[in-house]
Amino acid sequence: MSAVNLSSWVQPCSMVNQAGRSRSMPSMIVLHSLKKRPISLLTGKGKRPISVSAVLTKEDVVKEGDTPEKVAKPAFNFKTYMLEKANSVNQALDAAVGLRDPLKIHEAMRYSLLAGGKRVRPVLCIAACELVGGLESMAMPSACAVEMIHTMSLMHDDLPCMDNDDLRRGKPTNHKVFGEDVAVLAGDALLAFAFEHIAVSTKGVPPARIVRAIGELAKSIGSEGLVAGQVVDINSEGLSNVGVEQLEFIHVHKTAALLEGSVVLGAILGGGMIDEVEKLRNFARYIGLLFQVVDDILDVTQSSEELGKTAGKDLVADKVTYPKLMGIEKSREFAEQLNKDAQDQLSGFDPEKAAPLIALANYIAHRQN
Repeated sequence: MSAVNLSSWVQPCSMVNQAGRSRSMPSMIVLHSLKKRPISLLTGKGKRPISVSAVLTKEDVVKEGDTPEKVAKPAFNFKTYMLEKANSVNQALDAAVGLRDPLKIHEAMRYSLLAGGKRVRPVLCIAACELVGGLESMAMPSACAVEMIHTMSLMHDDLPCMDNDDLRRGKPTNHKVFGEDVAVLAGDALLAFAFEHIAVSTKGVPPARIVRAIGELAKSIGSEGLVAGQVVDINSEGLSNVGVEQLEFIHVHKTAALLEGSVVLGAILGGGMIDEVEKLRNFARYIGLLFQVVDDILDVTQSSEELGKTAGKDLVADKVTYPKLMGIEKSREFAEQLNKDAQDQLSGFDPEKAAPLIALANYIAHRQN
């Protein structure tokens, strides 16, 4: 597989609900007044959030005369990390979904699955697994599975009966190449295979953890997760009375849930304790909503060429977005707050192991496509 193109970013997907949890999530709107009102999502109050400086800078230079004790560890190189992890994921995806009979359906599956992107969701899954002491190999089948499901959601979202888009990741959408019928079936096939892949290919993990992970993922994309967000999103088009709370519901389910599922799967498979899994669940909810806020901003500030998909589509469809309700500047402030609160959830973890997740949160916050 070719190296990942870092000039492009994964497209936002239909997201998952709080996987495996039936209680409703506290409204993210209260984030603006976190200091005034304690929230169950916040942990480690009073602790200074972990920060990663110079994420994309060169390694620290060792000065002459420095002893080993005085020499700082090299700064975390996010670009290198993403390239290595994404390429590992690409190789695993290529091996998992090969060309076989019926040829056309597998060609359609591979067309969208291997179309590029940063592989944020699978990388989140792997990073969470490693954070709690697991190995990349333990999480790789689940990392591939969440990317298969993400790809399915994009293929279906692009259909004429849904968002009706002709461009995805800079290429014609699946139904434009293979037809609507095959695009629907190829998405269905990816969804089914995702669960088979976790069940059959996960090695070195106790069966109980695998079953728990499958349950989390299934709930996150069902009628209380991804599907719920997509349905409410469709029903909200053209309405004038959609407020911030309903918009938040849409994106917590449609966009944030699959990011949450990705992180939680990794934490479970890696053997994370209950409190660690919940901290990472909360981290993922924050960055999931952050992803969508930034996406809404980019939709009205970037061109189609810069985005790799149709720009301004939400305005044409008369969709409610954060810039529409809050304005561009308030939306940017909200994004900054979400990023901070996400990173607060990582206090208490090993800073070195948490560095990839912190860098991913920063990258989501500052992405340009």
